Amino acid sequence: MKSKKYDRKLAELDVELVQMAHWAKVTDQRILIVIEGRDTAGKSGVIDAIHEHINPRDCHIVAFGKPPRALGTQAYLKRYATRLPAPGEIMLFDRSWYNRAGVERVMGFCTEKQATDFLAAVPAFEKGLVDDGILLFKYWLCCDQEEQESRFAERLADPLRQWKLTPIDLAARQHYDDYTKAREAMLKATHTPHAPWTLVDFNDQKRGRLTLIRNLLHCMPDMRIDLELPIFAELKNPPLKERYASIEPLPAWPRSKKKN
Repeated sequence: MKSKKYDRKLAELDVELVQMAHWAKVTDQRILIVIEGRDTAGKSGVIDAIHEHINPRDCHIVAFGKPPRALGTQAYLKRYATRLPAPGEIMLFDRSWYNRAGVERVMGFCTEKQATDFLAAVPAFEKGLVDDGILLFKYWLCCDQEEQESRFAERLADPLRQWKLTPIDLAARQHYDDYTKAREAMLKATHTPHAPWTLVDFNDQKRGRLTLIRNLLHCMPDMRIDLELPIFAELKNPPLKERYASIEPLPAWPRSKKKN
């Protein structure tokens, strides 16, 4: 998709995302959005696209590092339960408790029993969230291995994105099929009526972002709420200049002089 068309479509959705956040705040809704997928699938990009124009006080990104040690299932889920949305908040999980069903299982960071116990416990955990009134959305971003390899190469060549490459990413390149098997087991165990998964094709990231955001907005209930805007009147007196009595600010960066 061309950038101009993408920017135009995304701008239209941005207005609805801001409306969604306003609706959530006014009605005390709690929205929890889980974004999962392979390395380089595009998780951070779509999260940034959702978050960009929403008041950061109302929309938060959760991205946990690895747990300090292998935790039991209940303690593991409790770690994530500490970051659930409060009334009026939107929480975007850049990876989530499903780390245990994916990277931890494939790379041997948890035992097979811990992984199977986790998958057995998750449906009840998520039902508790939904029954408590949380609007839960779970998205898996789909990405072919050829596209994944291309994105790894782009990161390696970009000094500003090299930090995204980790030893785990490099090791995971040899386990593409193992991740597929782990994902299928995860979907089979946790794709439930109360907390279904939605899979989105992210081989084209621009189209993937638009598709996911449109689906998210489509799944929301009626969000129409009158937005009360403040009324600004003209200043009665001449506007004042900024001034400092104690410390002067740095001067503005000088403009370059045009050469004759």
